[in-house]
Amino acid sequence: PAEWRPLSEGCRAELAAIIVYARVLALHPDPYGAYNYLPWQRGPPAGPQQGAGGLFYSAEIELLCDQAWGSMLEVPAGSRLNLTGLGYFSCHSHTVMQGYAYFFFLRMDENYILLPHGVNFQEAIFPDTQENRRMFASLFQFSNCSQAQHVLSFSSDWEIQEDNRLMCSSVQKALFEEEDRVKKLQQKVATLEKRNKQLRDRVKKVKRSLRQARKNNRHMEQMNQKLSEKLSSAGGQIPYINSLKQENSHATYLKV
Repeated sequence: PAEWRPLSEGCRAELAAIIVYARVLALHPDPYGAYNYLPWQRGPPAGPQQGAGGLFYSAEIELLCDQAWGSMLEVPAGSRLNLTGLGYFSCHSHTVMQGYAYFFFLRMDENYILLPHGVNFQEAIFPDTQENRRMFASLFQFSNCSQAQHVLSFSSDWEIQEDNRLMCSSVQKALFEEEDRVKKLQQKVATLEKRNKQLRDRVKKVKRSLRQARKNNRHMEQMNQKLSEKLSSAGGQIPYINSLKQENSHATYLKV
């Protein structure tokens, strides 16, 4: 989305509906369909492996710990669940490998089917690494884990982590509000700069018109001065012209 901004994993964990730590036991390809195929596949694969080369699949997972605090899923460690909505999509991918453990952000649709919960259009599946264990340790602080999982070994400062986790959304909200305020101010500044540019253009036009008017005024003054000079020079010739007229008229009268 146009207003999208990245969120940290800790903040996204607050918004995730369900968080589990589980191992992938098996993968089950979805049935072949009009959109469930790779670009180089001309037709559906034949034989019992039909759909094995498709884009989408589901997974059978086993919970290694109880779900994280605040999760909507109430099942204990050791439970097995089916997770669908895995595979390659147009703008993201939710992929897992059989036999590996992951931290999952999940949600449940209206049909009670578990799907990856890509909070804020970001990653919903995290591999079981030391860094991710440390990052999600506080979420499983009071959870029972099976098979001697050592998720809690990183949670000695879990109270601080929990406080930071609970403050995260409020801090992010304040930051987003501040970003929105700055954005609105920037829009106002851009609007004022645009109006200022329009005013400068108008001032330039007025100055140009004023210069043209002054130029025209000087030209008219020069024309008036030349006309005055011509009239003054022509004024001395008027008595001579009148005397000629009188002589001509007298001569004409004598002839008659």
